[in-house]
Amino acid sequence: MHPNHPTPSKGLIRQPALCQWLDVTRSGLAKLRAKDPSFPKPIKDGDSRQAAAYYVVAEMDAWLSAKIEARDAI
Repeated sequence: MHPNHPTPSKGLIRQPALCQWLDVTRSGLAKLRAKDPSFPKPIKDGDSRQAAAYYVVAEMDAWLSAKIEARDAI
């Protein structure tokens, strides 16, 4: 999300918006998900591969906080 627009603490964010928020491409997000088992799992809006993927904002915030804590613990 944009710094001038704070991220809501609850709710869902669509995959394209998440990519923009994390400043990664769609394939970069897929690599991040594959490499890091702690990365939050998406919620699919249907059974097909083309169904929209949403992420829980609170889970993403917690994941980012954990990454920052791990970085700062060194």
